[in-house]
Amino acid sequence: MLGLPKGQVFLVDWDKEWEILFDREKQKIFELFKNDNIEVHHIGSTSVKNLKAKPILDIAIEIDSFSDINKYIDKLKQLDYISIGNDILPDRYYFIKGNPRTHQIHLFEKGSLYLEQQLKFRDILRTDSTRKNEYESLKLKLAATNTNDKHKYADMKTDFITNILKEFEESK
Repeated sequence: MLGLPKGQVFLVDWDKEWEILFDREKQKIFELFKNDNIEVHHIGSTSVKNLKAKPILDIAIEIDSFSDINKYIDKLKQLDYISIGNDILPDRYYFIKGNPRTHQIHLFEKGSLYLEQQLKFRDILRTDSTRKNEYESLKLKLAATNTNDKHKYADMKTDFITNILKEFEESK
């Protein structure tokens, strides 16, 4: 199941179909940008096996530079993505697809600290079941109390994520 109506927050059980859908979308993106130096990553909770998630695929695309951003915006339109711009989330251009929303693309320049943090957090959750379970418990609590406020839901997860990343850096 994919699709989250605008403004709503709810979680569903992890679905193995999400990996398949991501791989399909990744192939479409690579085909669309076959002459560009890009990387495509599955991020967010749908990328972590057995973690409850909002039913939206989060995809990160790394590009060399934002200097030719209109090319990326125009090409992603061919896959039905709508550009929301670069003032919603830090250090990236943001795109959505579907009604209700099924996919989100976060377009980063290579070397983005925000993307590095997202990939590290994803990888920690993939390998540390204790942290994954703690995060899921927090998400369930926040989803239940913020069913119509996705921004508050997201903001209230920030401290947990920051602390996990800090612990990871200190343990190195």
